[in-house]
Amino acid sequence: MNYLKSGISFLILFAVTISLNTKFASVPPLGKFFDPDAGFWANAETKAPESEELNISGLKDEVSVYYDDRRVPHIFAQNEHDLYLAQGYIVARDRLFQMEMQTYDAAGRLAEIVGPALLNRDKQTRRWGMPYGAERAWQEIQNDPDMLAVITAYADGVNAYINQLSPDEYPLEYKILDFTPEKWEPIKTALLLKNMTRTLAAGNNEDRTSNTLAYFGDDFVSRFFAQEPELNDPIIPPTREWDFETDIPEAPDSLYVPAAAKELQAFTTEEGIGSNNWAVSGSKTASGYPILANDPHLSLTLPSIWYEVQLNAPGVNTYGVSLQGSPGVIIGFNEKVAWGVTNVGSDVLDWYEIEFRDESMQEYWHDGQWKQTSTRIEEIKVRGGDTVMDTVVYTHHGPVTKVGSRINEERAPAFHAMRWIAHEASNDLKTFYGLNRAENYADYVAALKEYTAPAQNFVFASNEGDIALWVNGKLPKKWKHQGRTVSDGTDPKYDWQGWIPQDQVPHIKNPERGFVSSANQESAAPDYPYYLDDDFAPFERGRRINDLLESMEGITPEDMQNMQMDDYSYYASTFLPSLIMWTNTDSLNEEEKVIYDLMTQWNYYMDAEEMAPSIFRQWAGNFYRAVMYDEYETTDANLRYPSRDMFVEVVKNDPDFSFIDNINTEAKETREDIATATLKESVSELTNAWGEPGDRWKWGVAINNDINHLANVPGMGMQNVFSSGSSDAINATRGEHGPSWRMVVELGPEVKGWGVYPGGASGNPGSPNYDSMIETWRTGGLFELDFFKGEPTEFNYKISLKNWGSE
Repeated sequence: MNYLKSGISFLILFAVTISLNTKFASVPPLGKFFDPDAGFWANAETKAPESEELNISGLKDEVSVYYDDRRVPHIFAQNEHDLYLAQGYIVARDRLFQMEMQTYDAAGRLAEIVGPALLNRDKQTRRWGMPYGAERAWQEIQNDPDMLAVITAYADGVNAYINQLSPDEYPLEYKILDFTPEKWEPIKTALLLKNMTRTLAAGNNEDRTSNTLAYFGDDFVSRFFAQEPELNDPIIPPTREWDFETDIPEAPDSLYVPAAAKELQAFTTEEGIGSNNWAVSGSKTASGYPILANDPHLSLTLPSIWYEVQLNAPGVNTYGVSLQGSPGVIIGFNEKVAWGVTNVGSDVLDWYEIEFRDESMQEYWHDGQWKQTSTRIEEIKVRGGDTVMDTVVYTHHGPVTKVGSRINEERAPAFHAMRWIAHEASNDLKTFYGLNRAENYADYVAALKEYTAPAQNFVFASNEGDIALWVNGKLPKKWKHQGRTVSDGTDPKYDWQGWIPQDQVPHIKNPERGFVSSANQESAAPDYPYYLDDDFAPFERGRRINDLLESMEGITPEDMQNMQMDDYSYYASTFLPSLIMWTNTDSLNEEEKVIYDLMTQWNYYMDAEEMAPSIFRQWAGNFYRAVMYDEYETTDANLRYPSRDMFVEVVKNDPDFSFIDNINTEAKETREDIATATLKESVSELTNAWGEPGDRWKWGVAINNDINHLANVPGMGMQNVFSSGSSDAINATRGEHGPSWRMVVELGPEVKGWGVYPGGASGNPGSPNYDSMIETWRTGGLFELDFFKGEPTEFNYKISLKNWGSE
């Protein structure tokens, strides 16, 4: 009996031991996770010493890294190689998990870490040609000895950190997901940059526009998608004249109608997500020198997408934010110039309907002949499952990523290939390498020539007094509206016909009005000869920025800081007065009249403490749906919806717009009927959701600002950040998106900068510097940036990086 008890006890102990060291679904091996020496307890961060020395292989000389009171590293090296090696080491020290996850995602390898739940994400990444594009970029980089040396040194620094880690020192997420860091190959930098292209230049409407054109007709599409609102204020002002000769491709005689547009699933981007930047000349500032401001709007995560850093070595002294995995500074300034970016709404992804010769898909018809395809075999490893082999077919357009089902049995299935700027060979990092060292406008322009994608509005200011803005990137030459609908893959007239010459992209230097700006709106006025796209951000943010800058004189950095937090809603100011005017107050009950009166008194600012913004957004959204959805829901086709600014202009100016009437009722509805009904509906919905009007109705609650962990690990983000702003305001905070880095730079003999991002320097949730700047970001504060010309004498702590093996 004792032997039996001992045997049972041993089996139980064995089972417990195995279970504590086995990962079940998303639950880490609990034994290792709770190990007091090597588990999550080991990630608690203690106070750093005032100084320390670290042995880093590969360094040529000693590197000094000074940390300020926000834990921002200021890296001082004696040569360029050591500068970027040290940057790779220091960034990996703070953000290794983030670096790896971003590149695993870009490579289509998430299932390798997480399991089958992310297999479809990996398949789409591979079928969209992300690894293919990164490989082409890496080939291009290897042809440039300078950039190859920079990226290789950076990778060496990352690997120097990885090689020093023991399992107990792994970042917390590695313990939760139960995997180990892998060697950082230099191509991962190319993967990271291609991932930014996916984030910022993968939007397309071809299938939806094709369906909308077929369903509602050309007049509807022309009215809503081929023109801009009256209040539109393009990035390059209409006063700019274009005096160059153009070479615009010839359009086909008629527009191709795709057979399988309904089956093509669109990649959609959320309206209102964008960025702001502007620069004002010294003629409008108190100092007499230019001031530049930038706040790129991206998904907000912990850790932040950005990493703040100063880089100093012979020939370069620059400060700003970098992307984890990418050497240099992406947005920032040096002792002579400052620069920033916003996204360009250019159409650089087109879908082509392909005609294959047979089911083998080895040949396709193009330009009157059968052409050979090529294939890539994508091997996708799946944690806890079998490896998946996925064959991706490529045409000269690009990968065949979508397969349309048969609309009728009499024709062959329809296939679609994508032509995408992300597949171009590129060396984009060289642009930022040049900007980090730029001394004047000529250097800025020379740096921009190296840039491919994602196209950006590069704003610029210099100590010499110049301000400028270039709509920059590789932009394909197209006939008007080319790529707006699904293209004919057999007709070469639908192919991209080269690139707009770099000196002919929209740009402006030192305009008479004394400022330049961009907010993702239309790039240029209608007289700009080349077609770029028909889908830009609504006019509201761009118009508000230009209105304010036009009216301001004696501008200070504090004025720019306040302007970045401006939450005036042009959307509300153009739409709410009409909603109020159309509402029949006689049919409102007492509670609804109180809400109506509140709305009549509102000043259109999306203030966190106010209830009116919550009510307006609900009311405006319900009105839009009441007008448009009954017609749109008569088909299962994927249709394109009008932008909010065009909708408001049409419905205000045309009381007889046919969509106003609800086709599902016998009555003929008017704007007045809909405004009244949707106000009642909105009050009822808000009351059901949040109770009687009060604190829960405040916009700071309704805005639903969440800053989640980048891998959505529960407990490692910050939910319900109470803040002002709106997607249509300069302070474009809404949901999980918003200003990811706010920066103001005043040029002059001593360049001064201010900035903040919603997060902290550390990627370790156990660190006080993980989310230390969120409150300052939330309330609109900026930190003065410690930009040192030489090695500082005052600092929080210092790390000396040495290669002891060379001594």
